[in-house]
Amino acid sequence: MKPALLLLLVPLALALFGFSSMAPQQPSSAHVWQQSQKTDAVRETTYTQFTLEGKFLAPPPGGVSNRPALVLDCIPGKESHRPKGRFVGANFLAGTTLKIDYVEPEEIHGTSYFRKVSVRYRMDNAKQEEEKWSVGTEKTSASIPKAWLKKMLRAHTVEITVADSRGSQVAMQFDMPDPTPVEAGCDVD
Repeated sequence: MKPALLLLLVPLALALFGFSSMAPQQPSSAHVWQQSQKTDAVRETTYTQFTLEGKFLAPPPGGVSNRPALVLDCIPGKESHRPKGRFVGANFLAGTTLKIDYVEPEEIHGTSYFRKVSVRYRMDNAKQEEEKWSVGTEKTSASIPKAWLKKMLRAHTVEITVADSRGSQVAMQFDMPDPTPVEAGCDVD
């Protein structure tokens, strides 16, 4: 065989060998609940955290480095003395600083107001609804009420729209995977 022909065939053979030995592409982890174990050193407890990443439909101006996420914290069954785990809380992480509304409580004791975030959301093709959710201490998250979390877990897609600290509308979408691991680990029902 001529050396020039051999020089052409060897790279081709190596490329073909490389393609055939590649592992099949795994599905994107963005559409599954990522489960991790966390430890609260203060309370000396271990808890399970479920995280689902979403995508921006209308990102904040200037962009952000973090994707939106839904995060659930649950105490495992063995720690909660129950057959299933115990739900602790759920948060929506926006990836940007949120616009805070100060809401007057129904009964006023002094001069305190509640810090809330206006959240508009749509599950599947249903009508868009609006709620006021409690804001996190870092002002980039909001607490999801358990009743709404139950509805979200049953949906196929959830769209959430909030205002960022500059008043720009930020829209996100979450493709909801099978809720079985969350229901088993958190006893959300």
